[in-house]
Amino acid sequence: MIAKISRQRYLYAMLIPAVLITFIFSYVPLFGWFIAFVNYKPGFSLFTSEWVGFQQFKAFFTETNDYVYLLRNTLSINIGSLIANLGTAFVFALLLNEVRQRFFGKLIQTVTFFPFFISWIIIYSLSSALFATSAGAINEMLVQWGWISEGMNVLGDPKYAWVFIIALGVWKYLGYNSVIFISSIASIPSEYYEAAQIDGASRWQRVLYITVPSLVPTLIVLLILNSGWILNSNFEQFYLFTNTTNWEKMEVLDIYIYKYGLQLLNYPYATAVGIMKTLMSLLIIVLVNAIAKKATGKAIF
Repeated sequence: MIAKISRQRYLYAMLIPAVLITFIFSYVPLFGWFIAFVNYKPGFSLFTSEWVGFQQFKAFFTETNDYVYLLRNTLSINIGSLIANLGTAFVFALLLNEVRQRFFGKLIQTVTFFPFFISWIIIYSLSSALFATSAGAINEMLVQWGWISEGMNVLGDPKYAWVFIIALGVWKYLGYNSVIFISSIASIPSEYYEAAQIDGASRWQRVLYITVPSLVPTLIVLLILNSGWILNSNFEQFYLFTNTTNWEKMEVLDIYIYKYGLQLLNYPYATAVGIMKTLMSLLIIVLVNAIAKKATGKAIF
């Protein structure tokens, strides 16, 4: 073991900066979890604060019913986004692989990848310009054509909230998510397709019996890895698109933690909710990994 480390010492030395950054920004902040177990007040010493144990954790489930709509919104939106993002990227990669004109295929991939680099504040501005109730370009066009009598409140009506936010995520991340599937397709040996073609397999059959099965392991790994983020939401996205009219369908755990932690300065309560979210995320990824291993025989650990 020591001899192996000595031979690869330069590789280990290159890992040191990444390990230090991960430790400083991901593990050192865990010390702040102590706040959830004391009656901490801003401006006073953390170590002299009164010990309250699991009082803040109990308050989340007993003093309010916030956890009902928070878990409903967070799970519904994030599970829907996970299925929609991976599903569309999977199908898009299959279709893009069948494009025979190389230039056209590269053009499509570039166009679909571009939204990934657009910030959510710009996306919100574009959405407002297109879907605003009275002045949105799409609403005005539909009213002029007589398809609707008045503009639809896409940005504010709760019934549109989940579908709209999931659709925006699909549009933004389609090109990025498909890169992994496209790379997996590129790694499939060409001999498989040549042998299938010699045996008389059609183009559709080659896709169905060679490409799709070869992508399933990649899909399962991505599903397991992303399942750990089901309770985590893109803060910027939800902060911008949540308003006073749709908050019941849009407020998720991250926005709730921000509201109580940084707006109401109730640090112990916000920290307790954050701890519960982290522990539930770990439980979810372990369960999904176990289910995938039992169902398909493929897992990440």
